[in-house]
Amino acid sequence: MLTEISCKNSECAPDKARSRFADSGGLYLEAAASGSKRWFWKYRFDGKEKRLAIGSYPGVKLKEARLARDEAKRLHHQGIDPSQRRQLEKATARVSAATTYEKVAREFHAVKVKDWSEAHSEKWLRLQEVNLFPWIGALPLVDVSAPLLLECLRRVERRGLNETAHSLRQYAGQVFRYGIATSRTTQDPAHALRDALQAVIVKHMAAVLEPGRAAELLRAIDDYQGHPTTREALALSALLFQRPGNIRQMEWAWIDFDSSMLKIPAASMKRTKQGKVSGMPHLVPLAPQAVACLKRMHTLSGHGRYVFPSLLTGERPMSDNTVNTALRRMGYSKDEMTAHGFRAMARTIIGEHLDVDDEIIEAQLAHGKSGPLGMAYDRTTYMIQRREMMVQWADYLDSLRNSSN
Repeated sequence: MLTEISCKNSECAPDKARSRFADSGGLYLEAAASGSKRWFWKYRFDGKEKRLAIGSYPGVKLKEARLARDEAKRLHHQGIDPSQRRQLEKATARVSAATTYEKVAREFHAVKVKDWSEAHSEKWLRLQEVNLFPWIGALPLVDVSAPLLLECLRRVERRGLNETAHSLRQYAGQVFRYGIATSRTTQDPAHALRDALQAVIVKHMAAVLEPGRAAELLRAIDDYQGHPTTREALALSALLFQRPGNIRQMEWAWIDFDSSMLKIPAASMKRTKQGKVSGMPHLVPLAPQAVACLKRMHTLSGHGRYVFPSLLTGERPMSDNTVNTALRRMGYSKDEMTAHGFRAMARTIIGEHLDVDDEIIEAQLAHGKSGPLGMAYDRTTYMIQRREMMVQWADYLDSLRNSSN
């Protein structure tokens, strides 16, 4: 029988490729000419001599090798071939690794990434990596139960992120339905949790919604003592009421002074990936007041790419927080007015105080049409009415600004 010292001192004979050092019960240590040493257990099954690899020495010590031999003997006495059992376990491990929640989630993400927008694709994977993969990522899809998934979502809720928890439940449901479609599981535990999460309290962007307060805001913009570029960005935000990103990233190439039109490319709009690739540009008619604002900016930034360039470098657009910071300097808290609030201000005041149909306002806001067909067949642009509305809105803002009441 071998000892730990004899195992340590064992060496391959100089004239052989490998030498064997027997222990007991069919266990032996095989030393190769390369210097490696491996444990094997020799046995017979179905009349054939076979051997089972146990591990390398000294990673597997003599005592550990004997325990592995004894476990293999136990299987052998039950009529089970230890080598076949080993192969089955490896195959099962490979299959399990291919059916873990994280593996299936990443596979589904790779399938959908071509259809999703870049922002949604990044958000989908980032939320999974932070909130689900650390807890259930290594589990086979079939082992993820509704209570287990709920506990992961409860952790998110305890951080006050109820909306994120609902998004994660939706994302997990996509993973499980994909797993069902690809025969990796037969159930979707996320569906069972549709009523188990805390409600999402929708908080609208702060905005000035009354004409009197809008008049105060417009006068405050006129009196703004900060950088002229920021003041013009505030003024144009009120006149055009487009998304803050489209205002600050506006390029001179988008502006047609001859037709008094701002043409925002589809790729720069908040749309699906397909809409960004094949959609039409969003057209924003420019009232004379908006044209005047842009011409003032042309003297400041017309030599560059962006209408509102970064104050640090003209190679980038204005920071996404510049307008909000200006509003704070003007005395408007984040609960009173935001850059996005100019859209709500226009939508509310135009709808309540100007004679404009809702569909025309929604078209100018670039809100997608609702209903089962959406934009598939209804492609009305209301361009004539939108031109009239934008002039009417600009004149109305002037009347508010100049009013004493």
